[in-house]
Amino acid sequence: MYEPREDTQLLGKYVKKFARDKVLEIGCGSGALMKIALDNTSRVEGVDIDREAVDFCREQKLDVKRGDLFNDIFRKFDIIIFNPPYLPQDPKLSFEDNRDLFGGKKGWETIERFFSEVNCFLEEKGSILLLFSSLTDKKKVDSIIKKNKFNFEELEAQKISSKETLYVYRCYR
Repeated sequence: MYEPREDTQLLGKYVKKFARDKVLEIGCGSGALMKIALDNTSRVEGVDIDREAVDFCREQKLDVKRGDLFNDIFRKFDIIIFNPPYLPQDPKLSFEDNRDLFGGKKGWETIERFFSEVNCFLEEKGSILLLFSSLTDKKKVDSIIKKNKFNFEELEAQKISSKETLYVYRCYR
C-alpha cells in the first residue's frame, strides 16, 4: 500500500481547493486524498489495485473498489484525482513488489493508459488533478495529455531534491 508522502501532501493542497460534487481517486492507496476530498463533498469513491490498500480504506469507511484504473467504474465524475506510480522501472527491483512506485519502463506508461481511458468517466466540465515527477519525462507527459485532447495548467512545481521536481496539473477539456 502506498503510504502518504510529500507528493500526497502537495496534491492534497489542490484536492482541498478543487474537490466538488462527484470525486473519484484512481490509485487511492491509504485514502488520504479521499479524506481531504470528503471535507468538500460527500460523494467520493476510490479505486486501487492493491488488496491491502482497499481493505485499509474500507476499514476507515471509505468507498473503495479493487481494480486497475477504471475497471468496474460505470459513471462519470466531476473531479478525478490521480497520483500514479510515476517512476521509471528500476531493473534491479521487482515490479510486482513496487507497483505503487513504478509507472512502467519509462515511468509514463500508466499515465498514458489513464489518459486513453479517462474520457468516458469525466463529466464534460470536469477536471483531472494529476501529480507526476520530473523523473518521468515532463515533455512526454505533456504530449500524452495533448494527444488525448486535454488542456492543462501547471498548478505547482515543487523541487524535492536536486534531481527531482514534482508537478501538479489540472487537466480539462
